[in-house]
Amino acid sequence: MHNLHRFDKLATTINPPLTCKFFRSSTPFFHQQQINENPPQNDLQEHLKNLQNHLPQQHTEAAKQILNTLIQENSVSQLYTHFQDSPTKPHFSNLLFSVYLESKMVKQAEELYFMLRGDVKFVSLSSLNVLLESLISLRLYKNCLDVFNDVIKWGVRVDGFSYAKGIESAVKLGDLGKALKLMNSMRDCGVRVDNFVYNVVIGGLCKERRVFDARRLFDEMVERRVRRCTMTYNVLMDGYCKIGKVDEAFKLKKMMREDNVEPNIVTFNTLVGGLCRLGKMEEADCVVEEMKSYGFVPNGYTYSALFDGFLRCDDVDSSLALYEETVKRGVQLNEYASNGLLNGLCKKGRTDKAAEILKKMRENGLAPKEMLFNTVLNGYCKEGNMEKAFSTIDEMETSGVKPSCFTFNVMITKFCELGMMEKVNEWLRKMLEKSVSPNVQTYSILINKYGRMRDFVRCFEFLEEMENNRLKPNVITYGSLINSLCKDHRLLEANVVLNDMISRGVKPNARIYNMLIEGHCMKGNLADAFRCLEKMLESGEEATLVTYNILLNGLCKKGRIKEAEELLALIQLRGLTPNVITYNSLISGYSDAGDTEKCFELYKKMKTSGIKPTTVTIHPLIKVCRKGKNALVLIEKIVQEMSQMDLSPPPDRLVYNELIYCYALHGEVEKSLSTHVEMVEQGIPSDKKTYYSLIMAHLKAGNCQEAKNLVDQMKANNIVLNDETYNILIEGHCKLEDFSGAYVWYREMVDNGLLPVVNICNELVSGLREEGRLEEAQILCSEMSSKGIGECNTNEELTAAVKA
Repeated sequence: MHNLHRFDKLATTINPPLTCKFFRSSTPFFHQQQINENPPQNDLQEHLKNLQNHLPQQHTEAAKQILNTLIQENSVSQLYTHFQDSPTKPHFSNLLFSVYLESKMVKQAEELYFMLRGDVKFVSLSSLNVLLESLISLRLYKNCLDVFNDVIKWGVRVDGFSYAKGIESAVKLGDLGKALKLMNSMRDCGVRVDNFVYNVVIGGLCKERRVFDARRLFDEMVERRVRRCTMTYNVLMDGYCKIGKVDEAFKLKKMMREDNVEPNIVTFNTLVGGLCRLGKMEEADCVVEEMKSYGFVPNGYTYSALFDGFLRCDDVDSSLALYEETVKRGVQLNEYASNGLLNGLCKKGRTDKAAEILKKMRENGLAPKEMLFNTVLNGYCKEGNMEKAFSTIDEMETSGVKPSCFTFNVMITKFCELGMMEKVNEWLRKMLEKSVSPNVQTYSILINKYGRMRDFVRCFEFLEEMENNRLKPNVITYGSLINSLCKDHRLLEANVVLNDMISRGVKPNARIYNMLIEGHCMKGNLADAFRCLEKMLESGEEATLVTYNILLNGLCKKGRIKEAEELLALIQLRGLTPNVITYNSLISGYSDAGDTEKCFELYKKMKTSGIKPTTVTIHPLIKVCRKGKNALVLIEKIVQEMSQMDLSPPPDRLVYNELIYCYALHGEVEKSLSTHVEMVEQGIPSDKKTYYSLIMAHLKAGNCQEAKNLVDQMKANNIVLNDETYNILIEGHCKLEDFSGAYVWYREMVDNGLLPVVNICNELVSGLREEGRLEEAQILCSEMSSKGIGECNTNEELTAAVKA
């Protein structure tokens, strides 16, 4: 509750100033122009008087000169108030608004807009559009969308440009639902949707991998007679390439010719990049040659894609040969291409080679670049070679390149991974010594680590500190914290963080909603999980297959199979294709319900759908075969298919244990033992479950000494026997009518603080009585009664017999 109380303060933004021993900084992150609130009154009055004279006479340029002076020394409210009751106020307001925009004082222009709105006044449409454009140029997308929404709310008729800026802002904020609604509003208002708007929304959909939705808009352009330009084609081609559908991208290239749209270098680079990601290097080379035939010279992106492609194919030599060829031909690789090569080598664990090439690049005249050093630094950190990482930073500084926040973040990330928090603190201090301020990524790294450590008090302190430093947490920052809270079953606090995130204008993505839904499912709160889904859909965020799989798995775990089947139908209705996780969840659910027929029906269906089963598929199938007439036949069928499947990952201990148990249960001792041998040969160690099944197998075969040897092995391996193992030992000896041996295991079990189940007790007591060992039987009954394990069925008779 202490953490929740702290975050309640954060959520309501009533945060006391927090001093952090690492992140003190005297330099603010956002510099605001200092306004002199008390300028000399004589000068101010003189300027205002002159302004009053110029405005009625439409002396616009003279009035602007005066305003340019006044805005440097007076706040927006001061100037606006002076003309509150003036008849020239409308002209003055529009002129002041344009002066602010021309002076790039966008925040002041926005402030003036809302002041005018308070007086139910509006600037001219042209001025409004300049404000919207200026806000976007400063990446103030939320501000832009807020202004646009406010204008629409008041019923002001705007034009296509205004709508375009509103839609662009929504896309940049990741709110594609809002963008699509605004497109519909444009049509409803009779405003033509041009290709700029289509390009922006198609690009946004492709970025979210919603390529099929993007394609629908692309096709719609023809229906609505909107010309598709080169950018339209390029954006959709890139979308297809990013999801691996390069063939569709080439079909679009063919359509370009039919549409009389000329390709540009971006078109060819997009195709090269798509082919390289698939490792189709010969085809990529053909596209490069075609690019040249159009008069385009391969640029940094082209070479970067080729370097990446060769390295994806594990063809380091070809990547290096291409580099050598560019050097021989005198091609000066730009920073982007150079970094593509170095980054690819580092990803392949060839950081030393990357460092060597960086050295050659510098010797050949390439100016030292921070990005290139950071790439090599990151490579060494990922390899765990911290000594060379340190020397890379030293070399960087020697070359006159100042380490950036990214440089320090790389080091902080590595030490967080290693759990070396003292080193993390040391590098945070070094940041300040180098006058480098932490950024959003720095805080996100720290919140992620402390969240994984379950130190949520520290996480909330970092959030407060970000606010004090005027840094806005992003979706990654919030996502890291929400993920850790959900993993720790702190769903209440996770929801508080979600609401705080939304209130601050950070739109949760599907991954964040999925974290919360999974958290509720893990706690068995399916009603809350489905409420979270509703909230997700209401926000305009599309539920993904991952979302539905989490819910389906939650239903199956609760035994609500019928509802899971209904959800499967909904998944398919939404145009989503069930995957291996979908089928695994359903098979597991039916396995727990003991429905063998349905399990194998789903198993067959997934294979005919082209979905390859995994180890997770196999375990519930074997488990459901424990009972039934054809159990062994089905198990043998699964084992045979497993050998032909090349399962990835290969069968694990869970699968082997289930097989050993099933064979033992059905008396197939030899198969149980041979499966165990195979398991050991695969390097999988035995656990309690393994030994339990093997002991059961040996006892069923009458091999009591072998069973005892297995118990000795367990003890030698420091595996503590549990009640299940003792119960099977006692029961097994009883079935062999070795009641003396059973009683020995009973005594050891009780001495270890464990108790047998009642039916096994009764079986042992009956056996001891038949053998005339009445005293042991009486002791057993008395012990069980004193432990509250019911009354032994022969207790009174035994007492009488012993006394006699």
